[in-house]
Amino acid sequence: MGRPKNLSFSLIAAIIGLMVAIQFQTVKEPEVRDTRDTWQLREDLMKEKELQSRLLLEIRSNEEKLTKYETERQQSKEEVLRETLAELKVEAGLEEMKGPGISLSIEPAFNLIVEGDNPPSVSPDLLKRLLNELNMYGAKHISVDGERVINTTVIRDINRVTKINNHSLNRFPIEVKVIAENRDTAEKLYNRMKISAVADDFFIDNLEVKVNQPVGDLVVPAYQDTIRIRYMESATSGKGGGNG
Repeated sequence: MGRPKNLSFSLIAAIIGLMVAIQFQTVKEPEVRDTRDTWQLREDLMKEKELQSRLLLEIRSNEEKLTKYETERQQSKEEVLRETLAELKVEAGLEEMKGPGISLSIEPAFNLIVEGDNPPSVSPDLLKRLLNELNMYGAKHISVDGERVINTTVIRDINRVTKINNHSLNRFPIEVKVIAENRDTAEKLYNRMKISAVADDFFIDNLEVKVNQPVGDLVVPAYQDTIRIRYMESATSGKGGGNG
């Protein structure tokens, strides 16, 4: 009976020893050694430095692009403001204009003037009627006797002398220059003014209106006086909103 027990004990011990050996081999990490020599290490280091250098160059390039885009954006804003200012100046009549249009000449009708009559003159109402007629037929820019007509132009009688803004209309002939949108509009304006009834109104006051043929390079001067703006104040930010 003693031998079988010893045999069983030996067998069990062998099995346990084998399992412990297998587990030890499984858990144990293999030893890895860096087999690269010094030159290989230097080459790897140079590659890493080259990669770092490329990344820095890309970062610098992107920063330069961002700076350029920001500069272009600012310049674009300034350009838009300049263009808007130029458009406003044109609309306000502060720029000399050149383009296709017609000219009219207002002169005394000497064949109608009787000896002893007062010298003829252009009344403010008659001049306003003429300007309204021109605007109705497509006039874009107008000057009267070298004086630019704008939205704030005042035509009035001062001491029996008609004035447009501060300019006196006391000499003949009085030339009215009109610039149209294009050559076709100038032709239509010419044809309409040739048959306009406003010429008859001038004729009653012993004045003759001559409508000259359209030209392609008519020049209308800029408004020279100071534009006075009433009933307008600079905007200030309030409590309810605004910037500040």
